[in-house]
Amino acid sequence: MSTFQADLVALLPRLRRFARALAGNPDRADDLVQEACERALRSQDGFTPGTRFDSWMFRILRNLWLDGHRRRAARGGIHETLDDAESIPGADGTGIAMNLLELRDAERALLRLPQEQREALVLTCIEDLSYAEAAAVLGVPPGTVMSRAARGRIALARSMGAPGDPKP
Repeated sequence: MSTFQADLVALLPRLRRFARALAGNPDRADDLVQEACERALRSQDGFTPGTRFDSWMFRILRNLWLDGHRRRAARGGIHETLDDAESIPGADGTGIAMNLLELRDAERALLRLPQEQREALVLTCIEDLSYAEAAAVLGVPPGTVMSRAARGRIALARSMGAPGDPKP
């Protein structure tokens, strides 16, 4: 296995998280990740060694999602509901059930955010990209990513009923 392929395999869980945040559906997310991996393998000459591989892959994945989103919108759109949340391992059945409910609520709240805020939050808060790296993925200035992420955090906290932050 080449270094490129090994790096791609190691990145799969992060790609899936980002795809899930974009698509809101595990099956569509998996299809999106597969398509991104196929495109990356076909276009690996387009990757510049010494640059962030994860940022390059996130950009490919996002562009594929945007292309698909535009195609669906042109056809009249497809509306899908949230699938079952994945199980959270643990020993306490009540705790597991509560965690699943909270996870599902957080995922719904995240998916209700405007696309720009959701992307900025996922890339900076979940995938731990710097604002500059997220800006490169999204094709916007770093200040725009900072602003979108800040607005997204506030909106997410409000919709989740964060202590001391009243719901709108």
